[in-house]
Amino acid sequence: MQDWQSQLTIAQAAAQRGEFQLCLDTCQGILDQHSADAGAVLAVGSLLSSAGLISAARRCLDHVRTLAPNDVRPLLELANIASAEGNHAEAHRLYSLLLKHLPDNAVVRRNALTILEYHPAVSIAERLQQARAWGDWAIARAGGMRPRPPLAIDDARALRVGYVSADFCQHTVGLFVKDVIARHQAQRVSAYAYSAGRVNDWVTAAIRGTSLFRDVSAMDDAALAEQIRQDGIDVLVDLSGHTGGSRLTAFAQRPAPVQLSWLGYFATTGLPLIDAVLLDDWHAPAGTETQFIEPIVRLPRGRFCYVPVPFAPDEVAAPAFEKNGFVTFGCFNNTAKLNAQVIALWARILAAMPSSRLILKWRTLQDEALRASIRQAFASHGIAPERIELRGASFHVDLLKEYADIDIALDPFPFTGGLTSCEALWMGVPVVTWPQAQVVSRQTHAFLNAIGLPELSASDADDYAAIACGLAGDLPRLKALRVGMRERMRASPLCDVDGFTRSLEDAYWSIARRVAGSDA
Repeated sequence: MQDWQSQLTIAQAAAQRGEFQLCLDTCQGILDQHSADAGAVLAVGSLLSSAGLISAARRCLDHVRTLAPNDVRPLLELANIASAEGNHAEAHRLYSLLLKHLPDNAVVRRNALTILEYHPAVSIAERLQQARAWGDWAIARAGGMRPRPPLAIDDARALRVGYVSADFCQHTVGLFVKDVIARHQAQRVSAYAYSAGRVNDWVTAAIRGTSLFRDVSAMDDAALAEQIRQDGIDVLVDLSGHTGGSRLTAFAQRPAPVQLSWLGYFATTGLPLIDAVLLDDWHAPAGTETQFIEPIVRLPRGRFCYVPVPFAPDEVAAPAFEKNGFVTFGCFNNTAKLNAQVIALWARILAAMPSSRLILKWRTLQDEALRASIRQAFASHGIAPERIELRGASFHVDLLKEYADIDIALDPFPFTGGLTSCEALWMGVPVVTWPQAQVVSRQTHAFLNAIGLPELSASDADDYAAIACGLAGDLPRLKALRVGMRERMRASPLCDVDGFTRSLEDAYWSIARRVAGSDA
């Protein structure tokens, strides 16, 4: 190991502990000694980007481009930074350029698809076309269209269901799926977990203890597909789509007779070998079929269910307005979701409620340049900078405690909150959302309907502002919502893990019987 690599390990550990100044100082030491080494500078830039220190990261990446003008690797990180800043046009441009240089790079291809979901100016038709192109590429890469393996199901034995993900850890997907895997009825489903990630934590341990767990992180697609075949999997479930660490390309090898997309993605995979995408009526109202090449199967109890993390605060804090004397709005979502339309609408709400404040929180908000940019964006709409509080990264347990500081959560659009919205609600904070055409824009809308608060879903921008201002102007209702939110959630389908898991098993069996019947 080179000296700079050991120093980079120290910097990474500092970032994981939340010691960002030490991370920066250690990285600067590497740069001072290895400024002519493109590999070292690129590694530092990548680490700083992942830690949310995006201005320092950009300086590194720009320097790599001067050292190695023909190296396109810095463009990948620069595209991710542009997305984190909400500059989706620039991210789209960079990924288009990367695709020309690296047409067979799996990371570039999947990232280029995922960022389209954040970009409000990209049409549904373009998203579908790009996904189809990915599917064609994946099938060609796998050697052509593969036939469906035979499926012989027997009511006397459990279906062998394989879950594939790089996120069987304290990640949104891992947190959502761990309890479902644990609640599978042994006589109906035998669960296999194919873990493509390298993080092992308490969530990993929980999943390992309730499934037949396979670490497949070192396997290529052919080896993974062969392992799935050897395990005799009946139903193979992709939990990643085109998000980080995805192994969707292995599905192009057609290793299982039934292949499904569920939970971790929010659009068509583009792969015609996926037999169905599992959604619900709230995520996928009539007509959503035009956005997917896969058939849609609607789960009757919702697309997924929520179980709070064990370290969530036991009690919901008193309303923030009681201690502050004013209403505080907030959003703890990824800054990539904060496009110009979102900021304009939130500024309109703040202008209508002149004593209110807004708290935004995400790891990139420890970057001073991004903080200044966001404050300037609000100032351009007449909102004074002191009304906007920007918070950076913290540990999950501390983040949950910070919901005590806000009264109303504002959901971004078109990419809305997922786990973030569930956690806001669990901490007693109502969420105002605006569902649109994309499935990813309807996540919070689904949660609100599941817990009996459909009136917090807006029909348009005017309605969104009216709902937010109406809540802010009705403090007794706001307090009642906060006090009663947990009991409301506990009594709802959103938190009924057993009921949800039964409906999911029903879907697996129904699809498997249909496939087996069509092959008979």
